Amino acid sequence: METRLTVDASSLQSRFLAACAVGREAGQFAKRRFLDRTSFTIGFKGPQDFITEVDGEVERLIQSRLIEVFPDDGFIREEGGGLASASGAIWVVDPIDGTANFARGTPFYCVSIACLVDRAVEVGIIYDPMLDELFCARRGSGAWLNGVPLRAAATSELGRATIEIGWNMRAGPARFLSLAQRVIATGAGTIRAGSGALGLAYVAAGRRDGYVENHINSWDCLAGNLLVMEAGGYVSDFLAGEGLRKGNPLIACAPGVKQALIEAAALEGIVL
Repeated sequence: METRLTVDASSLQSRFLAACAVGREAGQFAKRRFLDRTSFTIGFKGPQDFITEVDGEVERLIQSRLIEVFPDDGFIREEGGGLASASGAIWVVDPIDGTANFARGTPFYCVSIACLVDRAVEVGIIYDPMLDELFCARRGSGAWLNGVPLRAAATSELGRATIEIGWNMRAGPARFLSLAQRVIATGAGTIRAGSGALGLAYVAAGRRDGYVENHINSWDCLAGNLLVMEAGGYVSDFLAGEGLRKGNPLIACAPGVKQALIEAAALEGIVL
């Protein structure tokens, strides 16, 4: 029998406030390192899969702050793996989303923190330290950017839309190019800025009309998914199957282009 966790509204609000505070602290730490280009080295986990020691430092900072306040909670982390606790909530953390940008001196990266209870994303924050933009959301309560409510774009046709297409080596170049071709054929403008989390935050803010990717990991998208949903947008069922641990395809978009983008993207294995 599955054990359901008991995290009440007050505890969720505490986690929301903690995530906002810790996200800001972690982001400012990352920014200081980013501005001192001699303070870190650059490595690779695989082709085009950048890693710096700052990723691990930021991740450890986030976990140490949260575990001090919520000792029964579990963690799933991009750099450190992690095992979810059975007695508390689960934090899903990407310390620097957009590491390739960070490593190359491009100021487009962020900290992403999501909190789940019983497989529902309850809290999501994305912090861009370079612009000092804090995107945050509580399930059922809305989404905000620096305290201002967010709404997805009112765009109603792909010919007037800008769609971000995420890329990684897991799906391979052929599937990426095929996806891009299908989306471009609709007349949509396309972009790839190198941070899935910020791309999703931009969909929530109406700066993009959609985000699609053949495969994305949970730490890259859970906070952003909640932002889009709470801003009135559409998000495919990312947590279906083994999405939390192994990732899934993803569509997130303004409501007016939902059906057209689903049909154009035609993502393999997606759960709508």
